[in-house]
Amino acid sequence: MGSPNAPSVTGGRRVRLPLPELGLVAIAAIWGLTFVLIKDAIAHFPVMAFLAYRFVWATLLVLPLFWRDVRRLSGGGWRAGLTMGAFLTGGYVLQTFGLDLTSPASAGFITGMYVVLTPLLGALLLGQRAGGLAWAAAVVSAIGLYLMTGTGGDVHLVGDLLVLGCACCFALHILATDRAARDHAIGGLLVIQLGICGVVSLVAGAAQGALPVPSGWTVWVALTVTAVFASALGFFVQTYAQRHAPPARTALILASEPAFAGLFAWVFTGRSLSVQGWIGAGLIMAAIVAVELVPHLRPARPLPEG
Repeated sequence: MGSPNAPSVTGGRRVRLPLPELGLVAIAAIWGLTFVLIKDAIAHFPVMAFLAYRFVWATLLVLPLFWRDVRRLSGGGWRAGLTMGAFLTGGYVLQTFGLDLTSPASAGFITGMYVVLTPLLGALLLGQRAGGLAWAAAVVSAIGLYLMTGTGGDVHLVGDLLVLGCACCFALHILATDRAARDHAIGGLLVIQLGICGVVSLVAGAAQGALPVPSGWTVWVALTVTAVFASALGFFVQTYAQRHAPPARTALILASEPAFAGLFAWVFTGRSLSVQGWIGAGLIMAAIVAVELVPHLRPARPLPEG
């Protein structure tokens, strides 16, 4: 558990990539792959039904692991979990509907803007200091988003705006998680928020009269990968990794998700962005990496113990 793995040699020194970080790379790749899988699945299956089966299945998988944490949650813990679940549900609903109207590559890069939006929303809503870098990254991301959605080529404005709303929800989810994780068991919060996603989607699908039994390998593969690997295993690995890897490195590795989304969209579907779209995607990716990397290139300051 957590032992070093995958040794390599750089500059005459042995450099080991720890198991938690390898896990994060794998999860970022899986999350990038899901954009292609979900895009294909919802072409044959109702969106809310897909989300319902995905998150109910994921909840049932993690519940036995964290049942004790759920039982120990206080009233405040339940409220925190419900808040996190509301933002997570909004994010996935907007992302999945957006994917139905835009390309997997565009959705991947726009979703990744949550890294830039998190410090900005923290400053606007919670009074946290964002700093000049965060505001500059927001401007660069906005330019990138405009190039991807507003000028020439294949324009999917509605779909891209829905995915932008998804990125805002994910940013709010991160802010809510940051507060809740300090005082409550992470496993219990995980079960609650996944359960909220599943229940809300299930009720919405039932209200629409659209809860068919999954059929076809496209839908079943997408449900299996998103429920088991992207949701249940993905959030578990992220939680484990963040206990062993520095937060900055964790965020930077997960910021590779948009790049994986663009790669898999090209490999498996042949769909790609226009030249202007790739320029916009590059600006968004540069802003994401800058927000996470630049602050940690500055001289380190000693941290207070305890």
